[in-house]
Amino acid sequence: MTLRRFAWYSIMIPSIAISLGRAQSVRSLVNGGNDLYKDQKYGDAEVNYRKALEKEQGLLQGKFNLGNALYKQGKFDEAVKEYDNVLEKTGTKDLKAESHFNVGNSLMKQQKYQEAAQSYIESLKLDPNDQDAKYNLSYALRMLRQQQQQQQNKDKKNQDKKQDQNKNDQQQQNQQDQQKKQQQNQQQNQQQKQDQAQQRAGQQEKKMSKADAERILDVLKNNERDVQKKLRVRQAVRPRTERDW
Repeated sequence: MTLRRFAWYSIMIPSIAISLGRAQSVRSLVNGGNDLYKDQKYGDAEVNYRKALEKEQGLLQGKFNLGNALYKQGKFDEAVKEYDNVLEKTGTKDLKAESHFNVGNSLMKQQKYQEAAQSYIESLKLDPNDQDAKYNLSYALRMLRQQQQQQQNKDKKNQDKKQDQNKNDQQQQNQQDQQKKQQQNQQQNQQQKQDQAQQRAGQQEKKMSKADAERILDVLKNNERDVQKKLRVRQAVRPRTERDW
C-alpha cells in the first residue's frame, strides 16, 4: 500500500506573540527541517523540528511535521504521539483531518488495521471528499478481513493440533494402560505358577515325610527286634570267667 499524503507546513509566527529574533529562529529551524525532509534526511529534519519546539512548545505545525519525520524513520508509535498532541490542541478542521489521516497511516504500518480504519473514518468525517482517505479506509478494511481470516485459520489449526495432540496422548495412555495390564496379568500368572509349584512341593514333601516316617518306623522296629535278640543272646551266654560273689 502506498501512503500518499505527508504534508509539511511553512510556519508563520505572529510578531506580536514573540520577539522578532525568536520568531526568526523558530521559522529558520522549521524551514530548515522542511528542506531536510524534502531531501529525505528525516533524522536531521527531526532534530530541527525538536529544536523549534523547544523554543515554541505550542507550535502545532511543528508537532505535525515532527510526526511526519518520525513516520519516515519507522518510529510509528512516536509519530502517533505527535499527531495526537496536534489533535488535542488544534481547532483547525483541516489540520485535524490531516492528523487523523496520518495516524491511520502509522497504524497501517503496524498492521493495526481496525484502529487505522477508525482513524480514516474520523478523517472523512472532517473531510468527506478526501479520496485518499476513502482509498486507505477501503484498503484497511480489506486487510482487516484478511487478518481476521488468518487468525481464524490459525486458531483452527491450533485447535486441530491440540485435538491431535490430545488424541495422541490418549493413545499413548491407552497403550501404557494396556502394557501395565499385561504386566499385571503376567505377574499374576507368574505368582499363580509359583503358588502352584509351592503347593505341589508341599504335597510331595508331605508324602515323602510320611513315607520316610514309615520307613524309619520299620527300621526302628527291625532294630528293636535285633537288639532284643542280641540282649537275649547275651543273657543266655555269660562269660565263664565271671565270678559270683
